[in-house]
Amino acid sequence: MSLLRLNRQFPFRLGECRYYSAILSKEDEYTATPQYPPILDLSPEKVRERAKEEEYEKIKAVKTVEEKQIKLNMPKYYGFKCYMLQENYIPYNSLPLIQYVTKTHLIENAKLPDFYNTIAVSDSDALKADIEETILFELDGYRRIHDLKKEELDPAARENVLSLALSKQLNRILINNLARNNPHLSGLQVDVDPRIESFWYAGGMNPPENIRRCRRGNEWQKDSADEPTNRAMNYIGTANIALRADKPLLPIIPHSESENPDFDVPYFKLDPRTVGTKTEHRHIANVPGFWPGDPKEFGFLSYHRRGHMLTRHYKDPEEDKSAIHRQGILASFGWLNAQANFLGFNSFNDITYPLVTQTVVTNGKLWSFYVYQLNTIQNHSKYVTENPKRNICWATPELKLFEELKDGKLEGFNDEVLNNLIKFYVNAPETRLGVNLKPYLSKEETVCADYGDDDKREWLEREYKHLVSNRPRSRLVYEIYAWEKIYKIDHETRFMDKKRRPFEFKINPFDRKLDDRKPRYIPRALRPHLPRHKGRNAPEYFP
Repeated sequence: MSLLRLNRQFPFRLGECRYYSAILSKEDEYTATPQYPPILDLSPEKVRERAKEEEYEKIKAVKTVEEKQIKLNMPKYYGFKCYMLQENYIPYNSLPLIQYVTKTHLIENAKLPDFYNTIAVSDSDALKADIEETILFELDGYRRIHDLKKEELDPAARENVLSLALSKQLNRILINNLARNNPHLSGLQVDVDPRIESFWYAGGMNPPENIRRCRRGNEWQKDSADEPTNRAMNYIGTANIALRADKPLLPIIPHSESENPDFDVPYFKLDPRTVGTKTEHRHIANVPGFWPGDPKEFGFLSYHRRGHMLTRHYKDPEEDKSAIHRQGILASFGWLNAQANFLGFNSFNDITYPLVTQTVVTNGKLWSFYVYQLNTIQNHSKYVTENPKRNICWATPELKLFEELKDGKLEGFNDEVLNNLIKFYVNAPETRLGVNLKPYLSKEETVCADYGDDDKREWLEREYKHLVSNRPRSRLVYEIYAWEKIYKIDHETRFMDKKRRPFEFKINPFDRKLDDRKPRYIPRALRPHLPRHKGRNAPEYFP
């Protein structure tokens, strides 16, 4: 059989090859300076590090806020093993852990930072009478619904109810009286009891025992069996009220000054469970109390309750003080980190400018003030040592607004507490000149609502809100039962049983990806213009 019968185009292709080779021979094959390919370190550690960096760049390139959050969730269908940090559950001696995982340097001082010395307080006398009257009314002016229904509330819940009521009333009085001379207060968005959830990675801690065993079982990982691992941290909290603005607060110190080595952070290398932190499988969710696209996206001030302090029975004043500082740091960092995620940043793509918020922890009588400047949210893997930036938290000691309520009057009213509150409200947000506030988001499509494709827009919003809801799935999460662990794994006594379970095929269901699922089925009646076998699956828009 001849070559022409095998392929009739063969002679013409030979001619094309000769033509292309003639063109290439005419090109300049030499350059003025040698160009060598990069020399890459092919060790397993460096290969994994480059793969991670490529994944971080892919996350950075995602256009919208919702798609970035979905992209972060892509590796795990069933969610990540998270170390849960609850606002109202403070284990003993957990302040060093919180400072470490948030990379926070704590500065405790009797006064607010020097930045607030430039803020003049002129309306304190006019406000004092209104605030005293409001406190008297809330403390002893009427009976609440749980009193009318004769419901038995524990002391912590009763204090939280009072804290919420006082926070709302004091906020109303301060805004109404100060807005005349401070126009930025008129544009604030006030959220009552908002949901605040924040997720980030923290590294540098000793690996769990199961990770150690896994590494020792691999020949090329034996030497790195004790190397630190990252932990997924998940903060869940709420505020009495949270105030938001359309512009960020000015930084307290320059961003570059956060690299000062004098801002030391305690090193915590133990497993967080050693101080009472619990774990749970959850999807990555960053919720600062509002949905993406809200124009008021910068935190201004938040009030937090402290009724949980009544449930602590350690009888240690220093520990109680540390517990309040722990709450102030977590409440501030958690809120700012969630806001940073809505601005396009995350644990893998660090913030490019500082964010500032003001936090108050109070029960109406005792007040603690915090000013927090977020300089970095990158505290995992190699960045534990290579990232020199530190977050700074300025804290005041616990202050009493008044000494006691006696004969219908407040005795020992503390003007310093009122002055601190006024300074927080008068501190005006300003536009950051020359700063791109959303460098990692698309200019055309910042949120999924900006997409013109209706199907894509609806799919992304539905998928995003389903993920951040963290609702339990209709089917129970996969688990290995105790009898299987005993009779099939530890002791192979049931070798005649048919293999049906994933662990019998060396499959880990928790390695399942988020998009490893069957798309939604489109009924035949909704696709009459298509053949029966086409268009059955609805399109999906995973980033």
